[in-house]
This record gives sequence, C-alpha cells and structure tokens, in this order.
Amino acid sequence: MSFTTSIGRLRLITLLEGLSYIVLLCIAMPLKYAFDLPAAVKLVGSLHGLFFVLYLLAVAHVTFAYRWSIWKVLFAVAAAFVPLGNFLLDRRLLRNP
Repeated sequence: MSFTTSIGRLRLITLLEGLSYIVLLCIAMPLKYAFDLPAAVKLVGSLHGLFFVLYLLAVAHVTFAYRWSIWKVLFAVAAAFVPLGNFLLDRRLLRNP
C-alpha cells in the first residue's frame, strides 16, 4: 500500500475508520452497557469521529483526483455506515479505482 497516492491514503484511512467502528460496536458499547464504563465509548467514539471526518475528506480528494462518478462516491459514503462496509469498499473499489 503506497501512502504517496490519494488512493493509498484513502485505503489506510478506510481501514482505520472501519476498525474503529468495529471496536466501537463490539467492545466499547458492550463495556458501556454491561459493565457501566462510559469512558470506553467516549474515547473510542472520539477517535472514530476523527477517522470518519478524515475518511470523508479522503473520499472527496479521491473523487476529484480520479473523477469518480456520483455512484462511487455514494457507495464510499454508504460503506462507512455499514459494519464491515469499509473492508468491502477496499476490496471492490479501491484496488481498481
């Protein structure tokens, strides 16, 4: 994975955002509700929010650099809201922009 291209940077941010979403849903939320540890959601949720904003900025950059169609952009944005959707995006779309 090359970080010198906009696709390479998007792939990295995609993985970070997807992992933070999984950690938020599968670890931090159960800790909050089962063990009364709301600090886990606060920390992981903040990191996930940061990664999500970076993800949207990276999608915008790739959209202009590679002239993505509106459908590719909508797929990329929708993938961020589906658990494991980012990994599908990486596999299907980002390897062959």
